[in-house]
Amino acid sequence: MSIAAKAPIIFDRARLAERRNRAAAHFDEYDFLKARVSNDLIERLADTPRQFSTGLDLGCHTGQLATRMLAAQQVEHVIAADLSIDMVKVVNQKGVHAIVADEEKLPFAVESFDLICNALSLHWVNDLPGALIQIRKALKPDGLFLGALFGAGTLSELRMALTEAEAEITGGAVPRISPL
Repeated sequence: MSIAAKAPIIFDRARLAERRNRAAAHFDEYDFLKARVSNDLIERLADTPRQFSTGLDLGCHTGQLATRMLAAQQVEHVIAADLSIDMVKVVNQKGVHAIVADEEKLPFAVESFDLICNALSLHWVNDLPGALIQIRKALKPDGLFLGALFGAGTLSELRMALTEAEAEITGGAVPRISPL
């Protein structure tokens, strides 16, 4: 009998939701990286010569990507989803339909969307292959997934500087940057 390997729990999803809840009210004041990546994904979407009936902005934060998806006029209906209820409230105030949903446990039926976009939230999931499988199942057969996440080597200089400084000051080091 084979037992499937379970993904290690690296990220506390409840704590992540709490942190996003705290950040929600002022996130638009310092969302420059999320805005940049959202613009990059919209440029890639513009390179796709087709219209989409239903799109999903997964891990939407305050809806930067969802509002750009609608403005691009390639997507008729957009649903935004985030782990944080306060982020969802901000998105709903912008006139985009948003729901609370965890990237690790998608609540969507099979073949619900013909477009799913994700800007900078998948690097926080514990089981990335599992999340990608769920995204694939939520896509229609000819659906498109556009995503951007931090990968190996990202912030390596910061990681090294923090580790060296903490080791020098305290004699030890605690991981301060997520494993990528």
